Amino acid sequence: MTRPPAPPAPPAPPAPDAPSFGARDPREPAFWDERFDKGFTPWDLGGVPARLRAFAGELHGLPTVLIPGCGSAYELAFLCQAGWNATAIDFSPAAVAAARRAVGPQWQDRVVQADFFQYQPAAPLDLIYERAFLCALPRAMWPQVAARWAELLPSGALLAGYFFFDNNAKGPPFGIAREQLEALLTPHFRCVADEAVLDSLPVFEGRERWMAWRRL
Repeated sequence: MTRPPAPPAPPAPPAPDAPSFGARDPREPAFWDERFDKGFTPWDLGGVPARLRAFAGELHGLPTVLIPGCGSAYELAFLCQAGWNATAIDFSPAAVAAARRAVGPQWQDRVVQADFFQYQPAAPLDLIYERAFLCALPRAMWPQVAARWAELLPSGALLAGYFFFDNNAKGPPFGIAREQLEALLTPHFRCVADEAVLDSLPVFEGRERWMAWRRL
């Protein structure tokens, strides 16, 4: 006797909608405060990405590092535990509070509420770590970001991290074209690493690269 076909599986439940937000300008701390306060942080890996772990083992010495737009700053505790002189900054009070919770009391004083464009490091930098900072800011601000990177890093220092390539009209994240990134950076930097990323979050998957740029 032939069995009747099984009923179709019920459709998967829809993904939860993003909360509604009042703040619309990512240039303002309130934009990011609202997203942290409502727990909407799709850019947050919740840990240290694999390529940064490997990179930390590749460098000699104990670099002085700045992490701008640090968000929850999981990387800060990892780098400090490795002996690096690392500081994380963010202009969002809610992000700074989240970072201090994430890194714990041992490294809380390494999280500073500050504006990247005005912050002055206490010591010369060997490295700026890029993780969803450039793509968090509107494209009109990118020349300012690149100029500030170049201003903060002495010759031979590194800008290293994750760069988001996309042509999406809206953001954040605001994607960049490769030729745009090269136009921004090649006046002051030389690319020394360009690799695929294997542990991307869905918001970045297939569209980000690990890159390292050496200051000329």
